[in-house]
Parts: sequence; structure tokens; C-alpha cells
Amino acid sequence: MASPGRKLAAGKETLHKSNSDPVRRIHRQYAKNRGGGTPVSRCFLNLDGYSYVIVASPPEKKKDSVEESSAPPPPSSKNGQLSKQGSLTILRRSSSRTLSGRGPRNSSQSDVDAADAVDLLQDALPAVDTPESCEKAALRLRALLRHLQEGEVAVGVLQKNLQYAADVLDSIYVEETKRHVGDEEDELSEVEPDAVPQEVREWLASTFTRQLNTSRRKTDEKPRFRSVANAIRAGIFVERIYRRLSSATFLQLPPEVTRILKSVDEWNFDVWRLQEASANTPLRCLAYELLNRYGLLHKFKMPPATLETFLTQVENGYCKYKNPYHNNVHAADVLQTMHYMLSQTGLMNWLNDVEILATLVAALIHDFEHTGTTNNFHVMSGSETAILYNDRAVLENHHICAAFRLLRAEEHNVLVNLSREEYREFRGLVIEMVLATDMSSHFQQIKAMKAMLALQDTSLDKSKALSLVLHCCDISHPSKNWVLHERWTTQLLEEFFRQGDKERELGLPYSPLCDRNNTLVAESQIGFIDFIVDPSLGVCGDLLDKVAALSVPPSTPTIAEEPHNEPGGPIKRPVRPGGVVGVEVRRPWQDCLAANKARWKERAMKDAEIRAEMALRNEKVNGESGEGEGDGPEDTIEEEEGEGAKGEASNEENGE
Repeated sequence: MASPGRKLAAGKETLHKSNSDPVRRIHRQYAKNRGGGTPVSRCFLNLDGYSYVIVASPPEKKKDSVEESSAPPPPSSKNGQLSKQGSLTILRRSSSRTLSGRGPRNSSQSDVDAADAVDLLQDALPAVDTPESCEKAALRLRALLRHLQEGEVAVGVLQKNLQYAADVLDSIYVEETKRHVGDEEDELSEVEPDAVPQEVREWLASTFTRQLNTSRRKTDEKPRFRSVANAIRAGIFVERIYRRLSSATFLQLPPEVTRILKSVDEWNFDVWRLQEASANTPLRCLAYELLNRYGLLHKFKMPPATLETFLTQVENGYCKYKNPYHNNVHAADVLQTMHYMLSQTGLMNWLNDVEILATLVAALIHDFEHTGTTNNFHVMSGSETAILYNDRAVLENHHICAAFRLLRAEEHNVLVNLSREEYREFRGLVIEMVLATDMSSHFQQIKAMKAMLALQDTSLDKSKALSLVLHCCDISHPSKNWVLHERWTTQLLEEFFRQGDKERELGLPYSPLCDRNNTLVAESQIGFIDFIVDPSLGVCGDLLDKVAALSVPPSTPTIAEEPHNEPGGPIKRPVRPGGVVGVEVRRPWQDCLAANKARWKERAMKDAEIRAEMALRNEKVNGESGEGEGDGPEDTIEEEEGEGAKGEASNEENGE
């Protein structure tokens, strides 16, 4: 009869074993010296016929007792105080030799019996920083190997136990307590601690300890590479398996979604197709794809299950009010446009990992839980949100607050592994970027950036620069191809008209562009392009040019190079005064803006003709020759055109 725990989770998804595991035995013990009982962290490995012992000794502190100070200080002591650095030592022995005087250990049968008795489903496990945890992890690894050899293990069980083993390995650290290394029976006393190259020692220290600084020493004896490689294989074994398992089990995208995401680097990426292929989860799929592409999932150790629930909740927040425009598709569009700015203009090379993460998350949550109404509507109607934020950047403050409140929940906290300093940097940048999407600060923001770019020095405020880039991504739909732009315009105007219906019900005056019976669509878009989008993207392009120029190595030759054909790559232009090579990024939005503006002008002319005909028909029906000075069709069109341009800009303060 099969032993307990031999067959696990029948009927669930399984993972089959493909390669034999090199790890035969791994455990840790705490040895105490004769004098003080200080713990020493040791790890024993059996690999390829050899036994390896890794010992991490803690740093020393000043002796504080007469009895301890009577012992002669080691050579590294100075002024009666021992070196504050610990040591990390590796010893290789053949498997036939004894460890710690215990005699030969034949653990094959006992290991098999112990592995058979392990119940991989139990939750009662010791804390990962206790001496018992390493042996528990080793037993579970052996049990997993037994089950894999017999065929299959449930993915959930494998993931849970590998996570525990990975946490145990990560928690092996050296406590800063007093220690004396005079134990003659220590099995590592015969080995020089510098027998491992410095770079390998530093890697082991960073993997098996929290913070352990090792000092560089000269050595005449260098071990063979294969010997050292075998010693560190166990350290990366669990992490590799868990990383592959996480990638394989989290967010399996449909083939059509994967195919569409291959074109995510294009300026005119069709996010509507992604919405259809992903069953209305474009934001979730795109966000995971981009976070993975930039290596942020692994860099900041985001728990896969936590990330999935977080992205799902963010997408649900965008769908909360069923807005025609400010919904999850708009968020995905802004996120993809920000990705283009980062990857295709060289902007990402100017940023560190935390800044890239903050930039993507700011684009992800910039309209989170948008109500589908403008800031002005909240202020005029006296909503609770307007009262909470004192009528200032009402929606933008809510987007930020709601998103960070979501991140505070343990099941949604994808930032759990950021350090305190990284989190503060991340939060500050996200707040500033999202607040900059308030259109009421548009002209002030553009003016400040123009002044910054006019300076001769090479300094740039990253937070101000990234805020402008996000703001431009937020209002960028007129700079996409006509098919995309026209659809976005239709959705946006429908949202404006719904607000106008609410204003009529509340007895409030119509906001610009919110009266569905008297809005000039074509004229409003022409004004929006001329006064808002085109100037903003022009300044953004100049900003990206300067960022690209800052990335040019100092040794760049003064002879200009011919423009290369790499898609989206920077183009080197002729030498500017002073011998500095000018760098100009590609601006695909320029052609789209010009083409869209031309089409709106054609539509505006047709609309004007239709209105003139209708006015003439009404005059004939009513038997009137005119409606008075200043009330003719031409005067009305001209007046409404100006109001349309202003209205589009005014309504954009809701964070489009």
C-alpha cells in the first residue's frame, strides 16, 4: 500500500518531472562554541559524490566581560575590538569522510523513509528563521522529488512547498552576536576561508544571508570552477524551479491575446482588439505583459497571486460606473502609449527600476474609479468627493487615494518587497504624475517645461518630465490613426452628453460640450488639436530629444551620422553649435495629428452646409426673412466653434 502523502490532489493540474534533481541532501544546523553559545549557521550539501559544508559566521562585537577578554584577540582585531565583518566558508569533502566526527552517514534509506512520511498538505510549519525550518524544507524537497519520480504532483502543492523552501533559504542569515572561533572540533577549522573567489563569496553572501559584508583577501590557491559551481547549484535550484512554475501558472493568456500583444510597441496599437480578444480584461493582460517585459515582476519579487488579484481589482474599479470613455480600455490605451514613450524613445534608459515601476503604475491607476463626470461637475453639484478634497483636483486625488488604499490590503499589496526608501520614492512619483493629469494645471505645466528646456544646463527634473509624458499620453487619442481617434471621440462625447443629462436634471447649467443637441463635434476637435494636443506633444517631443541627448556618450564623434532605420529609435542629426550632436526621437504623432485635423475640417464644412440648409428651410417654414443682427447661421457657427475649443479643454480636466 502506498505510504501516506504518496498520492496528492488527484484530478488537479499536475506538473511532471523532466530532469533528475542534483540535490541529494540539504539541511542546516546551529553549532555552539565552547565559550559563549553563539549560533553559527551551517548548510550541508551532498552533490555529485562530494559533501559540501557552507558555514556563515556572524560579525564580532567588542568583548564586554573579563573572562572573554582574557582570550587572545584574533589577528584582525584592533584596539581590543574584533572585526565587524563575518565570514563565509566552503569545505568540500568526499562522501566517505565524516562530518563533525559523526562517522560515515548512510542516509539513503532513512531519507526515503522520512520523505515517505511527510504530509505535503499540512499547514503547520515552523517559522522560516528557526533552526527546524531548514530540515523541514529539506524533507519536503525530498518528498517532492519522490512524488515527481513516481509521476506527478499537484501544482498548488508544489508551489506552496517550493515557496516555503525558497523562504527558508532566503532567511539564512547571521545574527550580530559575540562569537569565538576557537573550537578545535569545528570541521571547517582546517580550511582557509578565502578558498572561494571573492565574486562567488559575495554571491553566496547575498543569497544565503540578509546583509553580510565580506572582506577581500589575496589568495594563492584557486579551486576549480566545477568544484565551486557544484557548491552553489543548490542555492539557485529552488528559485529557478519556483520562477518557472510561477511563470507557467499565472495568467495564461489566450493565443489571440498573445498574438495581439506582439504589436504592443507600435504607436497605433489597437487596444479595442485587445479588449475583444481578452473578454474585456485588456488592462489586466497588458499590465502583466509590460511588468514582465521590463523585468519588474522578478526585480521586486511580486507574488503572482497577489499581482493577479490586484490587477483584477484595478480593472473592476475602472468598470465600476460603466463609463463610455473613462474605463478600463482607456486605461489600457494610456498604459500602452506610456510603454511606447518608455521603450521606443529611449526614455527608459534615463530611469531606474523604481522610476519605471512608478511610471507604469501611474499610467495604470491614473483614472481609477473615475465617475464619468468632470471635476467641475463635482464642485458645482457639491459631491462628497469634492467636499473631501476641497474642490481641488477632486478626481485625481481620488484616483491616487483609492489605488493606494487598495495596495494597503495584504491580498493586493504587490509592493510588499520594496524597501522603505523604494516605497517612498515610488509613492511620491506616482502622486505627482497622477495629479499632473488635472487639465486645470495644463498651461502652467507646459510653460514650466518650456522654461526648463530653454536652460543651457543638462539638468532635468525627472518627476516633472514624467508627469508631462503621462499627461500627453492621457490626451493622445487625437494623435492616433483616424479609426482609433474617431472611436475615442464618439465615446468621449457620449460621456459628456450623459453628464449634460445629469446637469439638466439637477438644474445646473450645461458644461461645455455636454449639451447633446447643440454641440459642434468637428469644430471642438479642431480646437482641441490646435490648442491642447499639438502644442503639448511638441513640448513632449522636445523633452524626449533632450533626454536622448543626455544619453549620448561623451565620446560621440562630432560628425553627424545618417539616420538609421531602427523602428522608433533615436535619429542623430547634424552637429549643432558647440560640437554637440543633436538627437531627435521619432514623432509618429505628427502625421496622425495633421491627417485627423484635415478630416475634421472636411466634416466641419459639411456640417456647416447642413446647418445653413436647415436654417434656410426653417426661415421658409416660418415665413421669416431673418432672425436679427448677430443671429445668422455664420455668426452662430463662428461663435460655437470658439466655445467648442474651450469646452474640450475645460472638460479634459477630468483626466482624459
